[in-house]
Amino acid sequence: MSLSAEVEVKLIAAVRRIAAEEILPRFRALDPADIATKSRHDDLVTAADLAAEKRLAEAVSELLPGAVVVGEEAVSADPSIRDQMADADRAVIIDPVDGTWNFAHGVRTFGVMVAVAEKGETVWGLIYDPLGDDWTVAARGEGARFASGEGPEFPLAFVARDARPIGNTMGYVHSYLFKGEERRRLFARLAEFHKTDALHCSAHEYRLFLQGAVDFCLSPVMNPWDHAPGCLMAVEAGGVARLLDGRPYAPTVTEGRLLVARDEATWAAVAAHLDGVS
Repeated sequence: MSLSAEVEVKLIAAVRRIAAEEILPRFRALDPADIATKSRHDDLVTAADLAAEKRLAEAVSELLPGAVVVGEEAVSADPSIRDQMADADRAVIIDPVDGTWNFAHGVRTFGVMVAVAEKGETVWGLIYDPLGDDWTVAARGEGARFASGEGPEFPLAFVARDARPIGNTMGYVHSYLFKGEERRRLFARLAEFHKTDALHCSAHEYRLFLQGAVDFCLSPVMNPWDHAPGCLMAVEAGGVARLLDGRPYAPTVTEGRLLVARDEATWAAVAAHLDGVS
């Protein structure tokens, strides 16, 4: 079972429409009452997240009847929803506003992420930028591509090259999510990379990674809405998405340290440099 071309077109159209109606009108127009905290003081949810997820879930139910809908905000309210992915014939994973902290503070770096999983394996993914009205999309075995409301599509594929030394390697690292001694050990290793950064938005980190801006992405939190679309795109573009312990990434994985790299040599070099951190 895979996503048909017709359903893909309709699902992308629904994401674009709902973003235009529920997300963009609220950008830089939120009242304090429209913003709440969840697990941490910087883990936010806004009226845009809630309204967009509700609309997206309704659209998915119409386009893919019977699919389990795994929305970030729904899982926040009922964590057992996430457990349904592993055995579901089809599950649709939704992050209605990825980069909510940025969105709530008027920063333009936010997006919408949607993935389709079958029996716990990602088969389709979308990362949409509402402000640019453009997106990256991938289907398993069919490659990854960039598209927009205006202009031609083009494929996304990493250009083969020799591995760079660690001192010339750049990455997005969610260092603030590592804790305690592991965090201190990580910081000592990060100093040896050429550059590490974080955009507080997985959607744009994966988009820029796919366009060659950085060599790798590292995260210790396995929320499927943050990684399922981007990991599929990375693999379809010729990259690698594995945990540091060697397991392949899947949206059902709940614990581990995810390293996504542009090629096998980069993954191996970065993993070796981080050996002993976790």
